[in-house]
Amino acid sequence: MDNTGVQTANPRKWIIRSAVIALLDILIIAISFSVAFVLRFEFDFSTIIDLYLRAFLTVIPFVALSAVILFFILRLYHSIWRFASIYELERLIIAWIVIAVSSVVYCFFDYKADGIRNIPISVWVMGIIFGFAGTTALRFGYRFIRFVSNSTIRSNKGRSNVMIIGAGSCGKEVIHEYMMSHHLNAKVRCAIDDNPIKKGRTLDGVPIVGNRNDIPRMAVKYEIDEIVFAIPDARGVDKKDILDICSATGCKVRVIPGIYQMIEGSVKVSSLRDVQIEDLLGRDPVKANMESIRKYITGKTVMVTGGGGSIGSELCRQIAKAEPKLLIIFDIYENNAFWIERELRENYGDKLNMIALIGSVRNTNRVNAVMEKYHPEIIFHAAAHKHVPLMEVSPNEAIKNNVGGTYKMAQAAVKWGVERFVLISTDKAVNPTNVMGASKRICEMVIQMMDRRTQKQFDAGEIKTRTNFSAVRFGNVIGSNGSVLKIFEKQIAAGGPVTVTDKNIIRYFMTIPEAVALVMESGAYARGGEIFVLDMGAPVKIDDVARKMIKLSGLVPDVDIKVEYTGLRPGEKLYEERLMDEEGLRKLEENPEISVAEPIPMDDDEFSKQLVDLDAAAKAETDDIRVKVSEIVKTYKYKK
Repeated sequence: MDNTGVQTANPRKWIIRSAVIALLDILIIAISFSVAFVLRFEFDFSTIIDLYLRAFLTVIPFVALSAVILFFILRLYHSIWRFASIYELERLIIAWIVIAVSSVVYCFFDYKADGIRNIPISVWVMGIIFGFAGTTALRFGYRFIRFVSNSTIRSNKGRSNVMIIGAGSCGKEVIHEYMMSHHLNAKVRCAIDDNPIKKGRTLDGVPIVGNRNDIPRMAVKYEIDEIVFAIPDARGVDKKDILDICSATGCKVRVIPGIYQMIEGSVKVSSLRDVQIEDLLGRDPVKANMESIRKYITGKTVMVTGGGGSIGSELCRQIAKAEPKLLIIFDIYENNAFWIERELRENYGDKLNMIALIGSVRNTNRVNAVMEKYHPEIIFHAAAHKHVPLMEVSPNEAIKNNVGGTYKMAQAAVKWGVERFVLISTDKAVNPTNVMGASKRICEMVIQMMDRRTQKQFDAGEIKTRTNFSAVRFGNVIGSNGSVLKIFEKQIAAGGPVTVTDKNIIRYFMTIPEAVALVMESGAYARGGEIFVLDMGAPVKIDDVARKMIKLSGLVPDVDIKVEYTGLRPGEKLYEERLMDEEGLRKLEENPEISVAEPIPMDDDEFSKQLVDLDAAAKAETDDIRVKVSEIVKTYKYKK
């Protein structure tokens, strides 16, 4: 077992297997030339003179041994039999061409004084042909026998019929896996491809029967049970359209994870995954300008608060790629910090200078101690309580952690000369209806106040480094802890019901890597006080997502899996907004996926006093904390 958890091969078994193949090669070559020898003399042994026989017994063992050495040099003993392919065939051809050329050279000098050859040319020609055929059959024979064996032992009873979407190289690999694996009682019946030239042709014997519009009809005709989407580089719009069509068939649908699987050559049936919400977004993945990110992160000491969480851990992954001088993972939850540190250690080893520290952003002494010792130059502040329903019943904790933690981190950043401070915010901060969203809106206000205050201190010569404060606002991220996708997956696996709060509720979605990449890029463009708003694409209706996920699991909504509507949770909105009416929005020239919201004017001195009162009220566990929050965030609407 290696450090990635993958079962590794036994070197001794490989040596024994390679030795057996080498011995079989020697035997095949010896038999090939022996057959060629007796064929040359038409099986009349009386005509074989001693000269020929002695030469044959001397030269042929040398040929066999030389061939084995040549095969080893060409790595023909390093291959896996059941995956024998054109690679092995190419090297076999090269090896036998070398043997043939050597034989020609040998024949040129192979004369005795009386002009008689030691070994007739016809023996060489036939021996090389037979030897090539035999050594090729040895390698591809096992694959053929395995294929026949798998076809024989598979039972038609309970066998799944599979349709492949995408008759390209990836589809071919998937078909091959289904054919060769004896663990799968499944048969690929047909393939679909939008290229009209491919229709009516076959891919590894599988008929290509039409385009995406033919999927429902062909699913019925071929009695399909499972559909495999094998176009890893498909555009987002095309993938969504095809998956929508597939969802109407009632078949279980699975997809190839991504194009990197093809690059790594690791397309396996076992790597197929169920359809996820990112497949249904209907847009291409958002791409960030990695060069701009590297410019301000490479060689810097970077601190990530909440570094073990969903967003924080992905920040750590992408920061590690940018080669920082030091990565500081700061988190109160030791398990999260442990796992992300372990992951990065396994991936980067000693190449990444990193330390994981346990501590709370609410603890001023701990924060200052860390800042004094490590002097981070960039801080990504991701530490926060984020679950709306939980914060509705523990509102004081939302204020202590989100507002208090952000304010303390921002003050420490100024004190210790941090260059950039990027706050991770949320679209729930816009016209909030819950405490969590309202607390994040106050955090945004803290960032803008601190940026203005720092500028004044810097201009007055009170501080040597002007800390550049900014915030990044985005919506729901796919795959985060407690995300709707994970809830739906568990509910479907358990047989239902799938719970949706309201039939009309809509949300914006983005994958964690997409959101984090844009967060990091926003930090590069920050000049101070900005609230960056990420383009989340078109909103998605949650009810539609739930029903499609059920259908793509091969089940029928409200028949196999019931969909229940539970009503909006406390503080939950039907839809999220990206900005308030008072905020203007302009797109960045550098990346149109990122916009900037204009700051709303505010009285910083008054706000500072409100923060002190709010902190005191939260620590006193007051019951009217929402009233104090509403006095600060005028757009906060809550039920009394």
